[in-house]
Amino acid sequence: MDPAQLARASFFVLPLFLLGLLVIPGNRWLRVILSVIAALAVTWLLGTTLRPGVFTFVASFSTMAMIYAILSLGLNSQWGMSGHVNFGIAAFFSVGAFTSALVTKTMPEGVLATYSQQAFGLGLPFLVGVLAAGVVSAVLGWLVAIPVLRLRTDFLAIATLGIAEIVRLIFQNERWLANGPQPLSSIPKPWNCLANQPQPCWWEPAWLRDWLSPLTARDYSFVNFLIVAVMLAAVYLLLERISNSPWGRMQRAIRDEEQSAAMSGKPVTYYRIQSFVIGSFIMGVGGAIYAHHTTTIDYSHFMPLYATFIIWVMLMLGGSGNNKGAILGAFIIWAVWSLTDVMIDWMAPALRLISNDLPSRGAYLRWMLVAIMLAAIVLYRPQGILKERKRVSDFMPRGRKGG
Repeated sequence: MDPAQLARASFFVLPLFLLGLLVIPGNRWLRVILSVIAALAVTWLLGTTLRPGVFTFVASFSTMAMIYAILSLGLNSQWGMSGHVNFGIAAFFSVGAFTSALVTKTMPEGVLATYSQQAFGLGLPFLVGVLAAGVVSAVLGWLVAIPVLRLRTDFLAIATLGIAEIVRLIFQNERWLANGPQPLSSIPKPWNCLANQPQPCWWEPAWLRDWLSPLTARDYSFVNFLIVAVMLAAVYLLLERISNSPWGRMQRAIRDEEQSAAMSGKPVTYYRIQSFVIGSFIMGVGGAIYAHHTTTIDYSHFMPLYATFIIWVMLMLGGSGNNKGAILGAFIIWAVWSLTDVMIDWMAPALRLISNDLPSRGAYLRWMLVAIMLAAIVLYRPQGILKERKRVSDFMPRGRKGG
């Protein structure tokens, strides 16, 4: 393995180790040991068998899948835990993306200022932008939740969908805010200095600088892959902790029997607002990570089809109420979505025999496939691949059954 490929492969060690901790059963130390061995072995296998171009594709594909996994986890904290039918994911997704972009970008200067407008540009670090994105999205979620959560089921879905369209149209038409219909570009890449852009990071130790020295600007996707993986792990651990806490059990009680929870003296409305705000925060974080991944965003990135309904399919397939299922569903649906693009190009000659216009409508065929998958999930596997794990308390032994 050449030094450049070895440096690229090293960015997979930590994500694969975290994945091992997630899927390998057993006690804590056994899982750690097996995860380390598996991460090193798989990293070496990928680095030696995949060509650099394929390796880069794997990193880029996994990065987008993990961004959608974060959004799916945010929806799971609302629908899976509390039963909120939120069809307004695109609103919190877009607010998080534009907020982080404005916080981390600087104001355009010179000729660029003529063509690009934005309300402000603070030039702050990436983590500050992510935190600001989550907070602003959470505040929006709180403002929305107060009137909207008085509705239920279909009416709640319609109301949140309308709010998402209002937010999208604001970003589309108010050019002073985030350049309106024109793309907001030059969003900073976090820690791109690790790929020697434009030069090595000043804080890098000498051994790390030597290790990463073969990397070029084209290898930044591996750095971004590691950043998004760490963010996903942090969101997953947070949701696992709160979903297994008394607060999480109360949310599930409200979801399953709201009237019984209210009769027990629990402040149902207060708890419902809390879960909606937490989900909004996570969606805002996902939007921030997406903005720094693409480095250029505009209102068209947050259409309901791409930023709401595909996330619902991911969660329903993986398993509503199960955080692992939310991640699994995101990877499966994103793989289907990516591969169908290639499949439609491959089928273009056959489609042209049916109609000359059919190959140009490939995007609609992809959505038709997603719709068929959603219908199949609802009919034949409504609990998803990984169904929700029912657990009364962490203090009860897992092997015992109540009776």
